[in-house]
Amino acid sequence: MSYRIIADSCCDKTARMADWENITFVPLTLEIGNYSILDDENFDQDDYIRRTLEYSDVAKTACPSPDAWAEAIDCEEEEIYLLTITDKLSGTYNSALQGVMLYKEEHPESNKKIHVFNSLATSGIESLTAEKIKELADSGESFESIVSTVEDYIINHCALYFCLESLDVLRKNGRLFALAATILKKLRLKMIFERTQQGNISLVGQDIVMNRSLTKMAGIIAENVQGIDLSDKRLIISHVCCREKAEFLKEKIAAKVQFGDVEIVKCSGLNSTYASNGGIIVSYSK
Repeated sequence: MSYRIIADSCCDKTARMADWENITFVPLTLEIGNYSILDDENFDQDDYIRRTLEYSDVAKTACPSPDAWAEAIDCEEEEIYLLTITDKLSGTYNSALQGVMLYKEEHPESNKKIHVFNSLATSGIESLTAEKIKELADSGESFESIVSTVEDYIINHCALYFCLESLDVLRKNGRLFALAATILKKLRLKMIFERTQQGNISLVGQDIVMNRSLTKMAGIIAENVQGIDLSDKRLIISHVCCREKAEFLKEKIAAKVQFGDVEIVKCSGLNSTYASNGGIIVSYSK
């Protein structure tokens, strides 16, 4: 069966995706005051971050419409795998579900098999999930088997940690609703958060200095994968205008554990918005 992966633009694009012909990215919209752009292949991270730093307020984002998802589904492939950012941080997952219903209403004769994956995360976990879908589909796995395997993969075989220079954008956009109020008083600290299995975020460490926080993050990751054979596992470090920090963290992780493959990528527009200048996101399979 022919298949297509349709991901929102929170999925950071890896080198492996460069030559994929059966993936579609549905972009979110990024807004800095009256300035508005799509989070697509034309996104310029350096220019965008410069604009956010010059702006007196915080940037906003808007999820794709159900129409955008329905349009992407209207392709020639017969098996469709949709992939979105966690529903705990965005309305994109619900928009994708509505897009599927809209497509089915407009094409009642269609026999397409369609599934929407809630990544319960963003950034590199979406990237890893897309790669897993492709791996299974290319090996000839059935649609039903792929759905079951990938749902389990998202919850039990992926992890994400992040450390930001500033939490202002998350706080001002209401993305820290699950954190205790006492934490919000410590915004000058460089905090380490993890993705929970429910798709929320949880504080796991902190330090005053960013490099020390990244070193602690490397230790947390090493402890998390203790006893796991990592020879065929992937780790993705996504960054916002801070390649040097990403390289530093890569070295710290490599000194403790050896993943089969490590890749450094730039964050997408959505992830650049919330991770902000100097932010680091680490995602890996385990």
